[in-house]
Amino acid sequence: MSPQGFAGRADFQRLLVETLAWAGAQGLRELHAWDASFVDWPLSDATALAALTTWARPGRQLHLLALQYDDIARRHPRFVRWRRDYAHCVTARVVEPELRLEAAPESLLLAVGEQAMLSLRLFDRHLWRGELALGAAEYQRGLEWFDALAQRSSESFAPTTLGL
Repeated sequence: MSPQGFAGRADFQRLLVETLAWAGAQGLRELHAWDASFVDWPLSDATALAALTTWARPGRQLHLLALQYDDIARRHPRFVRWRRDYAHCVTARVVEPELRLEAAPESLLLAVGEQAMLSLRLFDRHLWRGELALGAAEYQRGLEWFDALAQRSSESFAPTTLGL
């Protein structure tokens, strides 16, 4: 299947939720997600949380990569609770803002399993343009970029916070 373009914030958010549901239905074992802050992702949406819950079985891993997670804590409290409950399958890393993000998509969601690979990319946050692709080439390019960035990141967004 060749990449399919999309335009519009509603399409982007709908495709994110559909991708999460599809990943759970297909039994995909890994998700890689990049965004500067994840503020525009529908992470507190009941449908998205239900899709993540269905997907989050033993052996699954969600890799989050961002510049900061402060906006998630403020804007997506339901996702913060979900992240606490499913900490066993979530890693969250932060990239230093000084790092040059050349050729970086605005947002990226990659999904892989035994028989399927998917990449969802947002290239322009002002016009909300991007593409959805089912294929090894697009997935591999996205994963190589994600891995290179993840190697220069550190752990962040703890599942719980200790109070004194």
